[in-house]
Order: sequence, then structure tokens, then C-alpha cells
Amino acid sequence: MPPAPLAPAVEAVAANPFVSLAYLVAGVCFILALRGLSSPTTSQRGNRFGMIGMAIAVVTTLVTHVPIAGGLSDRADLYGETWRYDYLAILEILAAIGLGALIGITAARRIAMTAMPQLVAAFHSLVGLAAVAVACAAFLNPVAFDIADMVVPMIGQPFASIHVVSRVEMALGVAIGAITFSGSVIAFLKLNGNMGGKPILLPGRHALNAGLLGAIVILVAMFTRDQSPWIFWTITILSFAIGFLLIIPIGGADMPVVVSMLNSYSGWAAAAMGFTLHNSAMIITGALVGSSGAILSYIMCRAMNRSFISVIAGGFGASDAGSSGGGAAVDRPWKRGSAEDAAFLMSQAEQVVIVPGYGMAVAQAQHVLREMGDLLKKEGVRVKYAIHPVAGRMPGHMNVLLAEANVPYNEVFELEDINAEFAQTDVAFVIGANDVTNPAAKTDKSSPIYGMPVLDVEKAKTVLFIKRSMGGVGYAGVDNELFYRDNTMMLLADAKKMVEEIVKALG
Repeated sequence: MPPAPLAPAVEAVAANPFVSLAYLVAGVCFILALRGLSSPTTSQRGNRFGMIGMAIAVVTTLVTHVPIAGGLSDRADLYGETWRYDYLAILEILAAIGLGALIGITAARRIAMTAMPQLVAAFHSLVGLAAVAVACAAFLNPVAFDIADMVVPMIGQPFASIHVVSRVEMALGVAIGAITFSGSVIAFLKLNGNMGGKPILLPGRHALNAGLLGAIVILVAMFTRDQSPWIFWTITILSFAIGFLLIIPIGGADMPVVVSMLNSYSGWAAAAMGFTLHNSAMIITGALVGSSGAILSYIMCRAMNRSFISVIAGGFGASDAGSSGGGAAVDRPWKRGSAEDAAFLMSQAEQVVIVPGYGMAVAQAQHVLREMGDLLKKEGVRVKYAIHPVAGRMPGHMNVLLAEANVPYNEVFELEDINAEFAQTDVAFVIGANDVTNPAAKTDKSSPIYGMPVLDVEKAKTVLFIKRSMGGVGYAGVDNELFYRDNTMMLLADAKKMVEEIVKALG
């Protein structure tokens, strides 16, 4: 019996011009959302555009793919069997949306702002897992996804041949989605402290990763000619493995790049699945997220003077040169100060530049820091905040924390805008920003952070540096030369407690 050509599994509802217009409007909203999120002053408006666009896309998709007008409608499938649409499908989808909304609202209310990096990593993992689930469903039932071009009658379930283009989309979607999921899980564990922040270097990792990636590429090419289940499931398993192996060698200092990179991966996975689902809104959204994440990864790498390939290769801060400075440098002479000393120096200054880092996030000191800034401004001191692009554990981490504490946007400056002012600054107040203030990045060619643009805090007349102890090092695994400069005064204590004491002394 010759293969039977497939009729469309679903009526051409998507050709409706109103549906295309709705998806276009949703895409415009997503573009406006990204534009709004580029600045703290417009970020709330950007979020609203994103919410509106997603609502339009979801409602349009439900109306398009779940016909409920007229109640029940009998239709015949490709095998001659009659089946029915009813309201149960829409109720199941709405229940799933409600459950997701409940989880999202609960997470938004309970998760502290200091935990945003790991929350973002967790969300990326869910996007990757969703892409894998859609690809698996499409592979197991291509007729339902309207991606089969013929049905070959067989004993039991008929065999459906999948379009070659759909096979490519499906293979890429499951591969990128699986890499995103397993990589995001490892990133979450590192950011959440369940795994150590230092790189985990496996022997022969470069050869192993290259071999696995090569195998995935070959299998994807094979899948375009042969849709055997073993090929598809092997691609899926190897992709889960490579995502795990790619992230575990990456140290905590590279986490901002990893977060933006995984963001990009999740977008491309969603775009690939958008083609499989014939959903233009999903394609637009995935492409926007993927391209913006890739651009952000490039910006992060440039801020660290590192190539994207070197980040993926991992091992930042794991070299002997990077770790050699930590222990011996503690024996060098340094100055210790008190909260009273810091309060006096800053109250007498004309300008104070505050440099927040991950130490501020861990101590949750952003609110008391803003209170300290307000007291200094009452004394007539100009107060500014200097943000390094990779300070913290995700892009914009410090900006988010300062915004939560209601620090005025016009007082927050990026590295390029503030660096020239340190030479005219009376006091640079560094609160937990280690690697991004290390002068070794400009002077020590043996340092793993050499060439990385840093904040020129050492040029200030006085540097006040809050740190728990002199024995610890930053995520890059290197000691900070700034601690031992003549114009540096170390304030050894928990960041929040120290700032609270400074606030009392100022009051």
C-alpha cells in the first residue's frame, strides 16, 4: 500500500490576518520591553510591555489552537477515526497557567533580591526543559504538530515521516534546550552555594567536550536523513551531558557571562521550538532573547577582557598564578580602621564614591548603605555609586539591589562614566567588591585577571575597604593589591554591621 499524503492536521486558522496581526503586536511589545529594560528609569514600563505582549500571545495561541466556538465539533483524523474537541483541553491549559502563575508569584514575593542570580538560572533551566519536552512530544507524535508529510501503514501505530526541515528544528531545539537545562542547573547550584564557586577541572575536559559536541553535530546531520529513535534520544542524552560538562569548569568570577550566555541559549531553544509549533510569536520572542543574550555575553566578556571561547573553556582563577598571591600576601603590612575613622573621613570629604560588590549582596547591606549615603548628603558631601559591569553574580546585579534600596538613579554610574573621577575623589568606599577593584589587572601580567578593566579606586585620596577578613580572596582566586596600598584603610567586619556602625557614628 503506497504512503498516504498527509492532510493538514489543523485547519488553517493561523492564516487568519487577525491572528498574524495579534502576533505582530505581541512582537512589538517584546521589543519595547527589551528597550525599556535597558535603563533603570524605564525598566518598570519595559516589564509592563512584556506582560502585555505575553498576554496577547498566550490568548491568541489558545484561540488559534483550541477551537471552542460552537462547543463540540466532530472531525476525522488521518486514520479515519472520529475525535472531538471539548472544553476539557482549555481547562487543562488554564489550570497549568494558573499553577505556573501561583509558583511565579510565590517566588517573586519570597525570593530575596540577593538570590536573583540563582532564580534567573532556575528560570533558564525551566525554559530549556520546556524546549526539550516540546521536541520530544513532536518527535513522538509529529502528526499532532503538523510536521509529517506522509503516513506509512504499519502494524499498530502508523509510521509518520517528519519533514526534513522540521527534523533540523527539532534536533536543534532539543540539543540547545538540554544544554540550557543541565548548564543552568549547575549554574544554580554554584550560585546558591550548593557547589563550590571554584572551577572543577576534569582531566582531558577540552578533548571530551569537543568530542561530545562533534558527536552531537554528526548525529543532527544523520537525523535529517534518518529519523530513527536512537539518533534522537542519543542527541538528547549527549546534550544533557555537555551542558553539565561545559559549566562545571567555569569559576564564579565568570558567572555573569554564564548567566547571560544561558539566557541566550534559552532564547534560541524557544525560537527553534517556535518553528516546530508554527508559532511566529514564539519565534520572535526566542530570537529577541537569544540575540540580546548573545550581545550581553559579548559585553560581559569585553568588560572582563576575555573571549567567549576562553569563558566556555573554563578554569578562570584556577591557575597557579591566580592562587599564589592569596596566602603569602596576608603577611604584608596593611592599615586597619574603625567605623569612627570611616565616618570622620567621609563626613570631611567633598565627594565619596561607593563601590558595591557581591559582599554587599551577601550581607544585604544595600538599605543601610543608602541610609549612610543620605546622611553624607546632609553633611554636604557629593555621593556617587560606581558599578562594574560584572560586579556580583549576574549582569545588573548591583543595579537591582541599589534600586531596591531606592538609591536615586542619577547617582549610579557605570565604569566608563565614573573611572575618570576617582583621581578627584576624596574617599572611595568599597563594600565587598574584590576582583573588580584589583590594580593587578593593570600591572601584573601573571595574574589571571590581567587586562580586565577595573574601577580605578586606588587613585582616590583614601580607600575604605570593607571585608570580613584579610585571609579571603575574591571569586577569581587572587589577592587584591589594593589592601596593602598606603592610602587604603581596611574595615574588617560583616558589611552590614560595619555600615550600621558608620551610620551611628555619622548620626
